[in-house]
Amino acid sequence: MVEEDKAHAELLDKEAGIREKVDERGKKWRKVYFGGGPHFRNWLDQTIELCGKENVQVEEVDSKGFQCFEEAGEKMYRIWVKESKPKD
Repeated sequence: MVEEDKAHAELLDKEAGIREKVDERGKKWRKVYFGGGPHFRNWLDQTIELCGKENVQVEEVDSKGFQCFEEAGEKMYRIWVKESKPKD
């Protein structure tokens, strides 16, 4: 059990380090959510409402190592928001 806890903590640490990405067009995106289940849907709806659908991306993430998601067969996701340049 200690080894499982350690592996889980390592996965969470790795995920915490993923904060932004750059797409194939050079646009920067900021991660605003990682998880799944009903919370995911709430976060997605609110993010789209606040930022606009065109500024939101969803990425499915492998749930391997996250026991509760694996056992339930649930998917995990990241929600990304496109960085916008400040207006002068």
